[in-house]
Amino acid sequence: MLVSYRWLQDYIDLSDMTPSEVAEKLTRGGVEVDILHELNQGVENVVIGSVTSCEQHPNADKLNLCQVKIGEEVSQIVCGAPNVAAGQKVAVAKPGAKLPGGVKIKRTKLRGESSEGMICSLQELGVEPKLVAKEFADGIFVFPQEVEEGADALEALSLNDTVLELDLTPNRADCLSMIGVAYEMAALLDRQVKLPDTTHHEDEEKTSNFVSVEVENGEDNPYYGAKVIKDVTISPSPLWLQNRLVAAGIRPINNVVDITNFVLLEYGQPLHAFDYDRFGSSEIVVRRAKEGEKITTLDEEERTLSPDHLVITNGKEATALAGVMGGAFSEVTSETKTVLLEAAYFNPSLVRKASRDHSLRSESSSRFEKGIDLFRVEQAAERAAKLMEDLAGGKVLEGTVEKDSRDKSKPVITTTVTRINSLLGMELSQSDMIDIFRRLRLDVTEQEHSLEVSIPSRRPDLRIEEDLVEEVARLYGYDYIPTTLPAGATTPGSLTDYQAKRRQIRRYLESSGLHETINYSLTSPEKVNRFATEKTEHTVNVSMPMSEERSVMRTSLLPHIIDAIQYNHNRQLHNAAIFEVGSIFLTDQKQLAEQPEEKEMLAGAITGLWETHMWQGEKKEVDFYVLKGILEGMFEELGLENEISFKPLKLEDMHPGRTAEILLGGEHAGFIGQVHPSLKKLYDIKETYVFQVNLQFILSFKGENLRYQTLPRYPSIGRDIALVLNEDIPAGEVKAVIRKAGGSLLRKVNLFDLYQGEHMEEGKKSLAFSLLYLDPERTLTDEEVTKVHEHVLEELKSNVGAVLRA
Repeated sequence: MLVSYRWLQDYIDLSDMTPSEVAEKLTRGGVEVDILHELNQGVENVVIGSVTSCEQHPNADKLNLCQVKIGEEVSQIVCGAPNVAAGQKVAVAKPGAKLPGGVKIKRTKLRGESSEGMICSLQELGVEPKLVAKEFADGIFVFPQEVEEGADALEALSLNDTVLELDLTPNRADCLSMIGVAYEMAALLDRQVKLPDTTHHEDEEKTSNFVSVEVENGEDNPYYGAKVIKDVTISPSPLWLQNRLVAAGIRPINNVVDITNFVLLEYGQPLHAFDYDRFGSSEIVVRRAKEGEKITTLDEEERTLSPDHLVITNGKEATALAGVMGGAFSEVTSETKTVLLEAAYFNPSLVRKASRDHSLRSESSSRFEKGIDLFRVEQAAERAAKLMEDLAGGKVLEGTVEKDSRDKSKPVITTTVTRINSLLGMELSQSDMIDIFRRLRLDVTEQEHSLEVSIPSRRPDLRIEEDLVEEVARLYGYDYIPTTLPAGATTPGSLTDYQAKRRQIRRYLESSGLHETINYSLTSPEKVNRFATEKTEHTVNVSMPMSEERSVMRTSLLPHIIDAIQYNHNRQLHNAAIFEVGSIFLTDQKQLAEQPEEKEMLAGAITGLWETHMWQGEKKEVDFYVLKGILEGMFEELGLENEISFKPLKLEDMHPGRTAEILLGGEHAGFIGQVHPSLKKLYDIKETYVFQVNLQFILSFKGENLRYQTLPRYPSIGRDIALVLNEDIPAGEVKAVIRKAGGSLLRKVNLFDLYQGEHMEEGKKSLAFSLLYLDPERTLTDEEVTKVHEHVLEELKSNVGAVLRA
């Protein structure tokens, strides 16, 4: 809902408040103002001028030389608008004027002729093109002759205004009208509402002599009223009315149609004007459409109807789709002399059904759907009749022909002061609550122990006791509700150990340079078993997939991670490092009788350059050991570094010589390695390294508790050893033997060299380790270190057949 600040002041005094203050008050009262639109987009020095003469430009076919009078001054302006003519009053941007977008107007020459200013269209003054009346859509705007020459053009166009855009919740349909918003502001400020004047003269002729109304089903159409206005003159609406509509986002058409739109915005009551002479009969019948019945609506579209749709007919054929759109053959045109005015209340569900079925969403249908004031229909009709009398010269015939089956009883809600205070946690008095209800225009009857509140028809959202509690809270002020702690024992919220570790892993990987991705849990049958280490006989298929590419629940995270690498590669982003935390879904059932097993996994991929030092000309490409180092750092963060080991693994879709199984406590926890060259070629990506681990298993594994130690005060002793052993023995196994044999004195073991070459026996390799011995309580002697070191060498020889390299 778009609410003009200046228009709103017709119904409530807001002279002491700025638009931003009004917006703040409404928002704090529960009606959120989303945006404030300033209609003046920086326009300055644009006035109304009179075109005294208009002649063809001597050097251009599509330009005109106009003499424009502004007060005593006459200026020559070159104008290219096709509709400019002598005798018009137009908007003139004088030299030095500013237009939207920072455009400044200067004296200039166009095709050899001087031009002192610019005659403006509405679009050039900042009005949206879709809101400009058709006759001015491709040219300048022409003011009515009664406007004052030399006056501020923006003031005449009401562009010195601010429009409040309300973001209404579905229950506040009462604020889909200017009067509804005025009632809301009146309640918040405790002020009076000024309702429009609806009094008009009625002709001696009776409406009942011209039209009759029949409603087949009162539940579909509880009220239908028809009025007849004769001798109308179709013409453009007065400027003030056009300005009101433009501010509300509606394009002016002609005075009669504009009046129905104006009343729609003013009262929130949709109206429809038929051309009485084109209607086809004096009989109005409201009924359900017949199966296959057709109607051509105002947008010139032929639509096929069904019994789910409500129509207005002339007794024979449909002339309007009730509450949604009128028919083309009975619309008001420039030839219309007699108007048949419809004011009705239609069943919201029927309007919604018709609007959805025909993809027709209009200002009328949206209000009917959300719920309008059931007893404001007649007032809106009388207001429209008065405006047609005043602005179109029409004669309003006596009376209204109507069919009325409305339930006229008012809903009553019973509540108590104790109940309201208990729900709000406040201590308001009964008089405070009654005063709030008074400001809301709700009638209150005080009983011995309760309050009976009568609900007006303009507030259909108030139906239960809790609705009244909300009204008390928002009118009293949400800011004044006291802050309290819940009663009874409370437990502060915190992360579980599992959640804390998962967050720790995310932060570690992000700090290591990886970016987190989120992918679909659905994949294709082609990819479902790719990279899967836990293959099952059956997969979890989606019964109604959105596409073949999203028809199966994934059993590995890596296929979509590889897709992400490919996506980036195709966009010239060759260096990527990403990870994902997500679930895989496993089942052994062909037809699911139980939920599939769901496991949370962690997977990632790196490709391209890992480090780049352009100044030094150094580049470091990713490899197996970069990714392995990242994972080892992660396990160290979790206190699992002594429980983790790696061993060679052959896995489909992975490089056979550069893939390793990750073991935690001797059990399978995941894998790491290079994507198989054939798969790399299929995806057309660079050399890529991936990993996938069972996150549930890792985070539930009990690692070493973090322990802090004082800095060593005593010196350490280092020894390096180069070992010769069979090339099929993993370095990790050798390292484990060294750690165990070194006991408490051995603090660090690092592998720093691998050698295989011509000076090494075939089938052998050399591994060099750096060992650090330390006792935090004393200085070690050479004899003590030598004893332990020799024990290490003995264990290496007996366990892995390693001997010192000569």
